[in-house]
Formats: sequence, structure tokens, C-alpha cells
Amino acid sequence: MAIDAAILAAVERGEVPPTLRLFRWDPPCLSLGYSQPYSDINEKQLFSRGWDVVRRPTGGRAILHTDELTYSVIGPRTEPRLEGGLMESYRRLSRALSASIEILGLEVQVYTGKNPLAVNQPVCFENPSEFEITVDGKKIIGNAQARKKEGILQHGTLPLTGDLTRITEVLQYGTPGEKDQAARQLLKKAATVETLLGKKVSWDEAAQAFKTGFQEILNVKFIESDLTIKEEEQAAMLEKTQFGNNNWTQQI
Repeated sequence: MAIDAAILAAVERGEVPPTLRLFRWDPPCLSLGYSQPYSDINEKQLFSRGWDVVRRPTGGRAILHTDELTYSVIGPRTEPRLEGGLMESYRRLSRALSASIEILGLEVQVYTGKNPLAVNQPVCFENPSEFEITVDGKKIIGNAQARKKEGILQHGTLPLTGDLTRITEVLQYGTPGEKDQAARQLLKKAATVETLLGKKVSWDEAAQAFKTGFQEILNVKFIESDLTIKEEEQAAMLEKTQFGNNNWTQQI
């Protein structure tokens, strides 16, 4: 999360071009949305598994980052592929995400309804929001966006394999029955690529699909590069002062 924020700051200063970042997490990490209560977490269960926790700079609900591909798109507000209102840029990026997932062999649908109850659920993948992507009626990718004065960050996660209900083991529920019900509902409403496709897809395969899908739909050509020295320095500072700091993570 610190790297995403550092790239966003560099983009806003005009020091780096619009960026597509593809990454994974080690160890697994639970990320909370910007305004999500920290009390949603069952700390004992989370830490007993050796998993981390972080608060994202974007909204939404909890995501367990493991066995997945995570992406971020970062650019200035003046970038034609990101300009306009929230829903306009969301819709434009959804086309690129849809194309990427279809390259993997899945037939997607873009959810165009509105779900006012989604905000009341602790798990991001339990409900699709407007312009999010589903396969066979199940949410396949979660997305969130932060809009700053000069730049935009959108990031999200594509679960490749594994048990999606693991997240319910590290969140707070009133009773064991409520937790079991949440797990059942999650499996009804969301799925991994492996479950839907019937075979495993590696992280490298998924990353290549994203690169191809974004290039084709958004008419861009990516140049692979490392972080600049300034981005690395700012990411290290943000990790220490913000994203790795309990004052930030536990603020709500």
C-alpha cells in the first residue's frame, strides 16, 4: 500500500508516467477499507495464522490478500483513460479488466445494478457494486478507487485459487452461526478463477493477461521498469509513518 501511495505522489508531481502495477502478497494480509472499523477484525485469529493487516487508502470492505493477483492503476486526473467522474473512469477501466479476465478463458458480465446493502457487510467480495465484474453471477474481482487533487489510484484483486471463506475466520461475528452463514453467502456470491475455469491459472499467466488486456483496450504500450529511487524512499517512509503504523491501521 505504501508503494501504491508513493507512485501516486510521483504521478501527481509529473515525475513518472501513468502506471499499471501487478503484485502479490507474502505473507497473506487482511486489508481494511479506508473507513472500515478496525473492530471488524478478530485479532487473535488473524495473528495466530501469521497474517498481516493493513488499512488501504481506498474505500470498500475487508479483503484477504492471498492466492491472488493484485493490480493498481495510477495516473494523473488529466490522463484521458482516467479523466471524468468516478463512475466514468470505473466503467472505462472495467472494460480493460473484463478483457483481461476473458483472455484467461472466462466469460464476464459487468454488474450495472446498485447494492445499497453492500456497505454493511464486512467482506468486500460478498456483494458486487456498480460496474464490477461477475462470471456466472459471481463476483470475480474487487476494485476500489482513491481520487486525489491531481491523481487517481484504482486497485483491486483477482482471486486465483484457494478457499474464499478463510476471511470469515479472521473477522468478528456475533455468533458461530452468523459466521457460518457469512461463509455460505460468500460462496454463493463470489468465486475464484480456478473454481469458475475448472483449472489453475498461475500468477504469471494472470499478469500477462492483464498486461495484454489493458494494452489492447486502453491502447497503451507498457514499458517495464523498477521504482525510481524517490518512489522507493517515499514508500519506505510511508510504510513507517502510515501503513505500517498502528495509529493509521487502528484509527477507526
